[in-house]
Amino acid sequence: MEILSPEAIVESFKIVLGEGLVDSKICEREVGVKKNLFRAIWIYVQREAFRRAVEHMCELQEYPHLAIISSADLGDKVELIYHFTLYYGYQFQEISLGLRISLAKNDLKIPTITDIIPGALFTERETQEMMGVEVVGIPDNRRLFLPEDFPEGVYPWRTDETGPQDMLRVLPGRQKKYDSG
Repeated sequence: MEILSPEAIVESFKIVLGEGLVDSKICEREVGVKKNLFRAIWIYVQREAFRRAVEHMCELQEYPHLAIISSADLGDKVELIYHFTLYYGYQFQEISLGLRISLAKNDLKIPTITDIIPGALFTERETQEMMGVEVVGIPDNRRLFLPEDFPEGVYPWRTDETGPQDMLRVLPGRQKKYDSG
């Protein structure tokens, strides 16, 4: 396996994804007492190019490490960031790669990647139940964190009308920091 520079990795995504690549950014900084170089790449893709981007990572390294899918409610859309590490386990060669996708709230669907990276199952299930994003083709869509009697259509990480504001309670001795009415 050839270890590529961040610039070469971004260039390879440009070639493979073409118009499916929306934007990219490379960040480097020294970290720790020994001032080791931390390298991060942010790749922003259209939904239609998402699976191809994940497949391409698996071409760069057979088993890229997926840590988690983070998400944000941005008003009229939801952003997902799949946090990968390329060259995981190769000391001082590791590169953090954030694969970003924005989904319109009226079409919150993303294809599963569990057939490519089986370990994605738990974080895909979490994204479904906490953000209301439908992961199409997921092999197991049972709830992971919320109880079965939790209301359908309420998503704890959303800040819009589907969020759990009516379910929040103020602990004794605390004051409300928001007005739900």
